[in-house]
Amino acid sequence: MLNDVEAAVLAEIDEAGIGRTLLELIAVPSVTGSAAESELQHLLAGRLERLGLDVDLWSMDLEALRADPGFPGAEAERDEAWGLAGVTPDGGDGPTFVLQGHVDVVPPGDPDAWDGDPFVPRVTGDVVHGRGACDMKAGLVAHLAALSAIRAAGVRLRGRVGVHFVVGEEDGGLGAFGTLRRGYRGDVCVITEPTGGALVTANAGALTFRLAVPGKAAHGSARDQGVSAFDAYLPLHRALGRLEAERNRDPHPLMAEHPIPYALSVGTVRAGDWASSVPDLLVAEGRLGVRLGEDPARARAAFERCVAQACADDPWLRGHPAVVTWPGGRFASGRLPEGHPLPGVMRGAYADAVGAAELRECGAPYGSDLRLYAGAGIPTLQFGPGDIRVAHSARERVSVAEVVGVARALAVTVLRTVGTK
Repeated sequence: MLNDVEAAVLAEIDEAGIGRTLLELIAVPSVTGSAAESELQHLLAGRLERLGLDVDLWSMDLEALRADPGFPGAEAERDEAWGLAGVTPDGGDGPTFVLQGHVDVVPPGDPDAWDGDPFVPRVTGDVVHGRGACDMKAGLVAHLAALSAIRAAGVRLRGRVGVHFVVGEEDGGLGAFGTLRRGYRGDVCVITEPTGGALVTANAGALTFRLAVPGKAAHGSARDQGVSAFDAYLPLHRALGRLEAERNRDPHPLMAEHPIPYALSVGTVRAGDWASSVPDLLVAEGRLGVRLGEDPARARAAFERCVAQACADDPWLRGHPAVVTWPGGRFASGRLPEGHPLPGVMRGAYADAVGAAELRECGAPYGSDLRLYAGAGIPTLQFGPGDIRVAHSARERVSVAEVVGVARALAVTVLRTVGTK
């Protein structure tokens, strides 16, 4: 089913080069908000320039972005952020196909959980281990490999390919937000987040909450004279469990395969400052899943009503209610328009370029940059190498063969979408 141009491009996919580039990118410890995040943007700008793209590498105006009413929030402290966009210089009246990926990774966590340094990639057979291996350095490599093959084959495109490499995805989407605010757009977009062989056409959203629960301090030997903030928090925790169950009834069909499509998770709990004192404050932080198509303001309101009702039902909290605030990332949900042709083009390209079974379509229970592109009117899906279940863990890894397969499918999808001269 491949035409001569497509076959020529696939012949230029460099599997050995894909492996080398993956090792190089993992070795840059581009943790969200770090100097290495900026370092990687500059390294990738050089790569795009060598591929012949017109490249825009700019220092983002953080103050202006944070003041924008649509700012998606952030959790990592930073004093700089670099945007990076490139576009193929040739092209005519054809559409623009955006290849998008984030360069930042989450911190490695406990070093003892890793088999070696998490930023020194380890290879076992076909598999590369390391922080960022699948989330999402492999996806960046797939983009670069597809572009490189198209260029090496000497193909002249009727449309254009845009590349958006962004920072800050792991804590809200600052990079994508800034890239879109700079005016970069496209007719379709593929984000190579790890999807484990599926086409992800919808994302749930997620909001970061902070819950401050008051207590009353006392000496630990006279705890009956105080009120433990930890004990005061427990009825709230039970109420949040009930809210989660309520919000996960009858999920959208795209989300139905997930046991908890819209998870409500408490990630940190801090209370007390002395072992022999009754704690007078507990602060719990976590994430609230936003349902597909739900206004984030409605999700926040439901959470706040739940907390208010739990406080009203408790003798202590009735007079000393918990306080809810919303710091950090704010991910709305997002979805590819129903009936859009992009999934069908991608399925056909994957079948022809890789020779594998048809890709299934589903939604994902986590937030991503998809919702920002979808919100900007750019039909977007996620398809990339790796398994999200090992991302953010000391088991993070990716198969080079899977990266090669995604690169091949991307290359053919681009050709069939933008056209050739």
